This record gives sequence, structure tokens and C-alpha cells, in this order.
Amino acid sequence: MFAIRNSRLISNWLKAELNTVFLCRSVHLVPVVIEQTGRGERAYDIYSRLLKERIICLMGPINDTLSSVVIAQLLFLQSESTNRPIHMYINSPGGSVTAGLGIYDTMQYILPPISTWCVGQACSMASLLLAAGAKGMRYSLPNSRIMIHQPSGGVQGQATDIKIQAEEILKIKKLLNNLFVKHTGLALERIEESIERDKFMSPTEAQEFGIVDKVLTSPPKTFHLETSKTKKTSITQVANASKA
Repeated sequence: MFAIRNSRLISNWLKAELNTVFLCRSVHLVPVVIEQTGRGERAYDIYSRLLKERIICLMGPINDTLSSVVIAQLLFLQSESTNRPIHMYINSPGGSVTAGLGIYDTMQYILPPISTWCVGQACSMASLLLAAGAKGMRYSLPNSRIMIHQPSGGVQGQATDIKIQAEEILKIKKLLNNLFVKHTGLALERIEESIERDKFMSPTEAQEFGIVDKVLTSPPKTFHLETSKTKKTSITQVANASKA
């Protein structure tokens, strides 16, 4: 009995230690920015520092958690200023349609113009968010990939339930098609044909399709980050900051 109880204690201890290790590793992946101010040093995690410059990073699969964070950031930046643009960097394979539509509706609802930037990939739902930026302010870096397709899903249960879900996904497909028509300026027939299967595009092809306005092959002449002569920032890893 003691051996069994002891092995359980060891097992629980190992699980706790592994969780701690994984948590530390995940935290250490987030850099910290040290900013020199008149009152001394101030530390930000990198995403909070970028948010201060009105930059939102939409990175990873789109789910309810990511959607809630992005929506909160958009609403906060509108409360800060209704005129200054917001810069949204997108690197996402897509994800939940409803979570993505929550971000989309907030982008259309708030007053500040939103500049969208594709870095890496903007696929599925993320491609719509890329296209939903303000006209003339939708960009892609030269080696990014953009992909559009029709919504997909799975359902099981009674025949009536399956019918209800099938009708719902067809409604969503029609909705997404119309939103792409709105933001690309293409005819509905062209969108329906293109979205029927996975359609991968280079940034130039996405520009011709109307999803982006410009492919950036070199840095813009005026960078959107607001820098101050009195501010000096440096980036260091969390691990280094914790040792100091």
C-alpha cells in the first residue's frame, strides 16, 4: 500500500514539475521591452509595448480566446483615439468562423482606420480579416501566402439536426461570399467559383484578387511606429530580465 501511495506521490510531483517547466518555457518565449523614462526603467511584455504603438498581433489559430483578446484591444485603441490608425499584423491559418466574424464586426464597427498586414500566412477566416482592412491600407510581405475556401464543419446526430446544421453552414457560406464581394469588388460569381476549393495565392495574386492593396518588397519611407527622441528601448528575453 505504501509503495502504491508513494508512487502516486512521485507521479503527482513529476506532473507538477513538468507543468512548471512547460510554463516557464512558454513564458520565456515572450520578450520584455525595457524602456528608459524620466522616472527610471519600465518593463513591458512585447505585445503590450506594441499595443502602446497601436499594433495588434493576430497570430495563430482563430478561436474564442484569441478573438476576445483582439476585440478588447480594438475597443481599447478606439477609446484612446478615434483618428489614429490601428495596425493589425496577421499570421494565421484561420479557425472558427464565429470567432473570426466577431473580430470582423468589431473592425467594421470602430472608428479608427485599420491597416492590415499579412506576415507568413492569412488563410481561411484570416484572409477575410486581411481583406477587411481600410482600403489602400491592406499590405502583404512578399513571401506570405493567402488562401481562401468555403467553410467546413462536421455534424452527427438525428437527421433533423444534420439538416439544421447543413442549412446553417450554407448560410455562413453565402455570408462569407458576400463579404468577400464587398471587400474585393469582384462579382459574386467569381467569388463563388474561387472559394469552392482551397485557392492559394501569392501576395501579387492576392493583390490582383483585391484582398490586399500593396505588396511590400521594401520598408515604407515613413514607418508607422511613433518614436521619440527621448525614449530608448531595448529588447531582452524574460529569462534575462528575471536574472537582473
